[in-house]
Amino acid sequence: MNLIRPFKGLRPSRNKSAEVVAPPYDVMSYKEALNLAKDKPNSFLHISRPEIDLPEGADPYSPEVYKQGKVNLKSLMDKDILARDNEACFYVYRLTGHGVSQVGLVVTASVDAYDANNIRKHEFTRPEKEDDRVRQIDELSAQTGPVLLAYPASKAIDAIVASESAGEPESNVLDADGVRHELWVISSVEKTAEIITLFDRLPALYIADGHHRSAAASRVQKLKMSRETRIVTGPKSYDYFLAVAFPQDQMQILAYNRVVTDLNGMTPADFLDYLKVDFIVQHTDDPVVPTKNGVMGLYLDGHWYKLTLSAKLRSDDPIETLDVSILSNRILGPSLGIYDLRKDKRVDFVGGIRGTRELVKRVDSKEMACAFSLFPTRIEELMAIADQGQVMPPKSTWFEPKLADGLVSHVLD
Repeated sequence: MNLIRPFKGLRPSRNKSAEVVAPPYDVMSYKEALNLAKDKPNSFLHISRPEIDLPEGADPYSPEVYKQGKVNLKSLMDKDILARDNEACFYVYRLTGHGVSQVGLVVTASVDAYDANNIRKHEFTRPEKEDDRVRQIDELSAQTGPVLLAYPASKAIDAIVASESAGEPESNVLDADGVRHELWVISSVEKTAEIITLFDRLPALYIADGHHRSAAASRVQKLKMSRETRIVTGPKSYDYFLAVAFPQDQMQILAYNRVVTDLNGMTPADFLDYLKVDFIVQHTDDPVVPTKNGVMGLYLDGHWYKLTLSAKLRSDDPIETLDVSILSNRILGPSLGIYDLRKDKRVDFVGGIRGTRELVKRVDSKEMACAFSLFPTRIEELMAIADQGQVMPPKSTWFEPKLADGLVSHVLD
């Protein structure tokens, strides 16, 4: 069982990439998707968010939505807006934006390796979101949203990636957020074989983002196998899932900040007094952007406070030392009564790319009572937790820049 393998990617023709490529399906609201796809009939949002082509108010999980996505995918293929490569390939994918440039490989990753924990997880999934991805993949007979993977940095893989991306890219798209997406094709049988060998020598791959997509791919494999009416030898397309793998030393994780609707019956003064039990609380005129573990910012009642953990946290558990865990265990649970971040509607999450201004906006509008800015989880912490088979708190990582949808898709033959 190889960890990865090349595939015949479905991708935009060279002069159509800018018309097709779209943000990930799950980072925008219905209205944002509708506006982004307006007057753009070739936008991949018609496939990833097909409810925008149905009457407003359509249930995004209804059978009609998945069927519409299938119709839209077929339409772009029939018009040769999207076409498959004739040979199985790997693809070099360079992302440049938000002060970062990272170069990785578009691959298909082994479902069996995922099931065996050689492709490691660090989050629980939500059943309704997992079911959604299963229905979407099954209806389209394609995987259109790549899983973001990290792999232990390898100079040998870096050298191949650098060599294969030396010329002009096949696709070069600058998105609305100022992120550039570039793609090169690796079709050489010798080179793809070398890449497979180098990846098989790695101790593991790590899911950075896309737990629902990878879990859904595993379920789709079993679903497809149950429908087989004849014995088919060798690996099938559904035995692998679409992924983009980057070396861990190039990946950027931003904070995943928290906002809370109320103070659980306390006044702001009461809440600050409570925090002084475990934290050194310092008023500041400037927004707090933490620069080290054990320090977080609080925006409350129009003011910023720097919260520094007063006692050194000693624990052999890598999860307990994460700032997202310190916040939950020392503040959200015991003082605010928020124990289940996956279900409690009193807490919401704000990706670090939106900055502290979004936290101030949510609180000053009276939508929220307070906000917390956090120090980001490090990729090494994520990998260590995954290696131990443990699960991080919900919304612990926010990766930037985001992968695009539509640049390359994986058809399930």
